[in-house]
Parts: sequence; structure tokens; C-alpha cells
Amino acid sequence: MSVLYVKYRYYLLPPVAHTKESLEFAENFPVEDTDVFAVTFPKSGTVWMQEILPLILNDGDLTPIQTIPNWDRTPWLEETRLSLVVDQLKPPRGLVTHFHYDLMPASFHQSKAKVIYVMRNPKDVIVSFYYFHQMAGFLEDPGTFDEFLDKFLDGKLAFGKWTDHVKSWKNAKLGDRIMFISFEEMKEDLPAAVRRMSTFLGKNLSEEVIHKIAEHCSFDAMKNNPMSNFSLVPKVYMDSDKSQFLRKGVAGDWRKHFTSEQLSRFRSIISKDLEGESFTLPWSLD
Repeated sequence: MSVLYVKYRYYLLPPVAHTKESLEFAENFPVEDTDVFAVTFPKSGTVWMQEILPLILNDGDLTPIQTIPNWDRTPWLEETRLSLVVDQLKPPRGLVTHFHYDLMPASFHQSKAKVIYVMRNPKDVIVSFYYFHQMAGFLEDPGTFDEFLDKFLDGKLAFGKWTDHVKSWKNAKLGDRIMFISFEEMKEDLPAAVRRMSTFLGKNLSEEVIHKIAEHCSFDAMKNNPMSNFSLVPKVYMDSDKSQFLRKGVAGDWRKHFTSEQLSRFRSIISKDLEGESFTLPWSLD
């Protein structure tokens, strides 16, 4: 199937969820000081954050995750749903975005809004993104894993280069408005990750509430929650017969997919892209 991506500034976005109007709405969106953005490159924990964030901001109240689909309870800044649901969002509002730092609306830069940037081992991002391209009707056919790897490393996929995304946020001068956490940290100890996020957001949650949030945000709980597992999305857009949206939710699945030659190519290109950067990554490129 041929997919016509939406060209926006310097990169491509998938159609259907992104339109000229939704991107204009994002550019002019009035960010409030109490807003919290979970920022990710695709397949790095976005949907997980759409579950965690409202629970932290609502002191562990489960109502939002049980009654509102994730794309409406924690909407994407750049997608069409935001303009439809924005009036129903009560402060503090949780939002998600795949935008680079410099694509954020002017009001964001003038606000005190906070950012939780979640990053994931890019080798696992590639594998997850590959399977997502197989099931998503609004993304181009991924071809072979080898072809897909090349496109990923060249930034020829929707949302551009992974390294550009990470660099844009790692070099953002946001001081105490931003915290960085990895998908792997969240997998290893979700209560500790929830505790860290809630402290960052000035929420003094009890241990009981923190553990309740972690329990309801486990992979199995989300996979069985129709408000979170994308089973409400028509098959023409997401075909779960081809691949589940919430497929595995594990760290290290890349080992079953990369050949030694592909790993060498990946390492060489990512290292070159990150040359001269002052930050370090929480995983080895090997």
C-alpha cells in the first residue's frame, strides 16, 4: 500500500492522525505552566506514559485509564484529537509528543511546563518500529528488516532520525523543567520510576499509591485494558492480526533480530551521528 506522508518542516509524519490543521493547532497551542509533556521518539514508551502520567497527576485515581481511551486522556500535541478534546482536559494536563525540541510551540518556551523525556535502547526501538510498520495501515510497508534498518539509520522514516531527536532534547536548555528516564529503568523497577517522576512533578504520593500505579501500568494490565491496547482502533488503521500493538514490552528483543553485520553498521552510524556530543547514553551500542 502506498502511503502519502505529511511533510512538516524538516521531516515526515504519518497521515490520518497528522494534518495541516492539527500541526497549525500544535504550533499555536497555549501551553500552561502546569502542563506536563511526556516526550519520546516513537516506540520508546509513549503509550506507557499515557497510562502513568494521568495516574500520577490525579493522585492514583484510576477513572481516566478505565474510562477514556489513551489518545484522549493524554493526547498527542501534534495529532488531530487534541483540538477535539482540549476543552475536556483539566489542569494539570498531561500530553505526549514525538516532536523535536525546536518544533515545540512558542508558548512552551515561555512557560514553566515540565517534560519527562523517555528514551529506549535504539536497537529495540528499531525492532518495535519494524513490527509497528507491519500492522499500521497509515505507515509504509517496512520491507525486509535489513531494508528497514537502513531507512531508520538514514532518517528516511516518519519522525526522522532517532539521534536528531535525542540530541534536540538532551541539548535543550530547560534546567529543572526536564527529567530523563529510560524505558529500561522503567522495566527494571516501575515503582522506583513512578516515585522519581512523581517527585519531579511535585507530587508527594504515598508508597501505597505508587505501587497501585505501577500495578495498573504493568504490561499485562495495559494489554488487557481496551482503553489502552488500541483494540478500539479500526482494523484498517491497525491490524492486530499482523502484529499486536502491545507486542512484547521487553528490553533486549533486538538480539533475536540483528545479525553481527547489521549490529556493526548500526554501531558505526549511531556513533558517527553522536560524535562530539557531551551527553552519554544509558546503554552500550554493542
